[in-house]
Amino acid sequence: MFTRNVAEGIHRIEHAHVNVYLVEDDDGVAVIDAGLPGMWPHLTGALDELGYGAGDVRALVLTHAHFDHVGTAARLRQEYRTPILVHDADRYIAAHPYRYRHETNRFLYPLRYPKSVPVLGAMTLAGALNVRGVTDLHSLTPKSGDALPGRPRILYTPGHTAGHVALHYPDRGALISGDSLVTLDPYTGAKGPQIVSGAATADSAQALASLSLLAETDAPLLLTGHGEPWRDGSAAAVEQALARGAS
Repeated sequence: MFTRNVAEGIHRIEHAHVNVYLVEDDDGVAVIDAGLPGMWPHLTGALDELGYGAGDVRALVLTHAHFDHVGTAARLRQEYRTPILVHDADRYIAAHPYRYRHETNRFLYPLRYPKSVPVLGAMTLAGALNVRGVTDLHSLTPKSGDALPGRPRILYTPGHTAGHVALHYPDRGALISGDSLVTLDPYTGAKGPQIVSGAATADSAQALASLSLLAETDAPLLLTGHGEPWRDGSAAAVEQALARGAS
């Protein structure tokens, strides 16, 4: 599913319950997160529709480097010659997308949460077990936003991973939260604002603490790594996520 202008100049691609965003301005386009391998035809189709070809994509920014956010990164780097930016603390995961810290046994979640089975099944069919790592990376820092389309504020939001970031576009009223806050947890199937369960989160207490940065943006629109856009403001989303707590 390709939805143009969920916010001004920000477009959403959703496939297998994973979101990728394209952010445009007069200087070009950036891809925010890389989804799963099955995202590729949807990503290239969206870029074609917007008029971008090989060499035109200014950057791929990873909010973090889990397998479901790195799935097309190697191919985008190879075929579009796109630089890949990630926080230094997630460089190792980017190279090894399945070697990440998590608090609980993820294989037990489909038994405890049957609603997760269709979500995880769709992700598997989209290539969740066949993601290539990437090592040709650039460091994503607070200053990186000045050179990216849309000039986002880079917010360091560790917890889900050690190097997780969110991207705030104040002039567009939008916040791309990655997996620091989602509206669908793939591991439980639960909907609504929340942090991702311990099946994929390194430190839930830290993840919950990082939510204060999202609330402080007061962004009207929250665009998450999984689930539908949240249009009732970042503060309300954070309030609900804190009330839910860890899972």
